[in-house]
Amino acid sequence: MVSIYSASSTFSLPLPSLSPLKLPSSSTTITTSHCLPSTSSSSKFPSTQPPPSQNPSTQPPPSQSPSSLSDQLHRLSLTLLNSDPSPPPPLPSKPIWVNPSKPRLSVLSLRRQPRLAPSPNTPFDPSLSNLARSLRCSSDLPSALAAAFPPGSSPSRDDALSLLHSLRPSWLHSLQFLHFLRSLADFPLDTIFYNVVFKSLRAARRWTPVEELAQQMIDAEVPLDNITYSTIISAAKRCRRFDEAISWFERMYRTGVVPDEVTYSVVLDVYAELGRREEVLALYDRARASGWRPDVVAFAVLGKMFGEAGDYDGIHYVLREMKDLGVKANVVLYNTLIEATGKARRPGLARSLFEEMVAEGLSPNGKTLTSLIKIYGKARWSKDALGLWELMMANRWPMDFILYNTLLSMCADLGLEEEAEKLFEDMQRPERYVRPDSWSYTGMVNIYANGGKPDRALQMFDEMLHKGVQPNVMTYTCLIPCLGKAGRIAEAVKVFETAMDRGIQPDDRLCGCLLSVVALCKEGEFDMLLACLDKANPRLVGLVKMLGDEQCTIDEIKTEFRRIMNESAVEVRRPFCNCLIDICMNQGFPSQRSNELLYLGTVFGLYQGLHVRKPDEWLLDLRSLSIGAAKTAFEEWMKNLLNSVEQEEILPQSFSIQAGSGTHKFSQGLASSFYTYLKKLAAPFRQGNNSGNFVASKDDLISWLPSRFSALLSIVSE
Repeated sequence: MVSIYSASSTFSLPLPSLSPLKLPSSSTTITTSHCLPSTSSSSKFPSTQPPPSQNPSTQPPPSQSPSSLSDQLHRLSLTLLNSDPSPPPPLPSKPIWVNPSKPRLSVLSLRRQPRLAPSPNTPFDPSLSNLARSLRCSSDLPSALAAAFPPGSSPSRDDALSLLHSLRPSWLHSLQFLHFLRSLADFPLDTIFYNVVFKSLRAARRWTPVEELAQQMIDAEVPLDNITYSTIISAAKRCRRFDEAISWFERMYRTGVVPDEVTYSVVLDVYAELGRREEVLALYDRARASGWRPDVVAFAVLGKMFGEAGDYDGIHYVLREMKDLGVKANVVLYNTLIEATGKARRPGLARSLFEEMVAEGLSPNGKTLTSLIKIYGKARWSKDALGLWELMMANRWPMDFILYNTLLSMCADLGLEEEAEKLFEDMQRPERYVRPDSWSYTGMVNIYANGGKPDRALQMFDEMLHKGVQPNVMTYTCLIPCLGKAGRIAEAVKVFETAMDRGIQPDDRLCGCLLSVVALCKEGEFDMLLACLDKANPRLVGLVKMLGDEQCTIDEIKTEFRRIMNESAVEVRRPFCNCLIDICMNQGFPSQRSNELLYLGTVFGLYQGLHVRKPDEWLLDLRSLSIGAAKTAFEEWMKNLLNSVEQEEILPQSFSIQAGSGTHKFSQGLASSFYTYLKKLAAPFRQGNNSGNFVASKDDLISWLPSRFSALLSIVSE
């Protein structure tokens, strides 16, 4: 692979898209380049502006630009949220000159390093077996060895190797016995003794002794053979020291030792774990060209790597290679491939692989069935999932509590209440060796909560406590919003206090549930819920109070909002913002607060894809918003449309809103609530062909806008 890097480069750092909101006409350019005049470019992006309610006099004039690049980058940094850093892409290796007059060295040896055969005609000594047994049971191995081999006597090479193999289950005994052999001046200590100890340390996942022992071999000038390097590299992989594994692999080449198929499979896995797919494929191709025949381990590595990347074509490549080489997959390889197809979002291929596995006469294990159930659940293939469960019962395939809990979780996601109750009853049958645990009860609580049955959810929660099963944080996360939606705020507070008394540590999801209940509470319950939220996340309480204070400026709110979002998990940031908007709308906060929060959420990239503009259609995608946030986004959309009409922009003939279909069986979804809101406004949107889709023509919408937003229209006209 050859990569060419330009000697001169220009980069620009764009702000998040702010198309949903009104933007200033000016722009600020941030451009840096090298001094070479060969290339130059610039990138322009708009500066951010608060909603119309913010005083524009506080903003710098459009023509004013920061005095330095540092100031410009500081402004940009205020619009970014922290995220988990991703490792930089690996740089391509430097080109290596190859002498054309000499044949190229093969990437691997097709034969394993030859082992030394034991001495012929060695008589069996029963005393050796007794000695090995006593050494294994000894608590002080050095003293036991000194007693067994007094000064002047030493074991033969074969006896020492047999004793070392017997001590291999204990890495400490193996290491101590090797040190004893090293102390014998005339003992022929060669590589195989070190290899046995390396394997013992690898099984115990002891990386530091492996490094120390390898250095001792190098210092003593004991040659490291193929097996030595392979064991060290695989030990580093087991200890998740991937960089050390690559370092030893490179040293292996430098010392002239060519890897065999075992080492090669391990290094493939190491490269895959590091995300270095190019090295994996390059090494695989070179090995295949050298005549190597991959085994199931190598294909499992490739399948897992392509699955992690969601590479559907890569998975097909693995299947074609297996078919061409006639490699028969075992259960482990089928499990890897099925899991990979799930990550690539190909449930149909996963089902085909499972059917092929059963047709080959292989019995699936718990991991196979659990992976398949998860894939069906994510694809919402309830019929296939329930059919698989019936197949499990008919064939008496192994079902552990992980598989049961996965089935219950799938039923909760799909709203299959009756099927979940049958599963839960089946777990409690006397002949079943599995019993419901905290996740089993949590799944049932979640099912009843999603179904709008707070009494059944509380009954399951009480049964859980009565049977001594400790609830986890997800149990409370499912139960509290269920009680809040039912208007039973006092019971929700009591459940939260129970969680705190039991030592539950609130996480971001539980805080989000409390926020959602705050948005639903009535007068007199607000302070009671804020007191609960203050125990879980005091910063959120402070932000809620700032939102209710008319004296707080948007800059103060932005600073605190950004700090809270940076401290929160990525997956809860948008729900937090949705709940805060709902609180502002439902609790009588200043009218501009919901618009300001939507603006901040857009600036920080929480509502990407909210607006889509096509030549023939403008789309407002509300599927990731709450009802309050959806109303706010719709109003901002209409304001932008008014602005476009005022500026005589070319408008499309169709406008559509996507509110989602509510895939859950019991979910009313956003679509029904938002459609009620549209009818209340007498908006000219009608239901489209797809569920949750509302469309309106340009003429109908423009004729309706002045009557609904006449006050805003007069402001825009001025």
